[in-house]
Amino acid sequence: MEAFKRVVNYYECDRMGITHHSNYIRYMEEARIYVLDQLGYGFEKMEAEGVGSPVVSLTADYKRPTTFKDEICIEIKLKEMSALKLTFSYTMKVQGKIVFTGSSTHCFIENGRPVSFQEKWPELAEKLRSL
Repeated sequence: MEAFKRVVNYYECDRMGITHHSNYIRYMEEARIYVLDQLGYGFEKMEAEGVGSPVVSLTADYKRPTTFKDEICIEIKLKEMSALKLTFSYTMKVQGKIVFTGSSTHCFIENGRPVSFQEKWPELAEKLRSL
């Protein structure tokens, strides 16, 4: 699967001209949405079926600063999968240099209760293993 790409907007930078650290969490979500859409299991599909996928934890390691108009290439991989949780890893690069690494862990809920996404969507689980 092709990496997700996005360009840093001016409003995402602080007074020093550096991308504000909070934006990388948004970039992680944008990349995750992109990947799930590519796999045919976008948020719209999940929410239409009454399933939510909240973040339960995340890590963020900032390696190099990015600035306005930098194109960030975001690679996302499945790091871990259990019956109830998924953990994705993210590597962000600008011109081939790593600027950020991180991870996010998600559970799945239906009607406020945990649900096994592997039982609900076995095809998604199989596709995620290929990441």
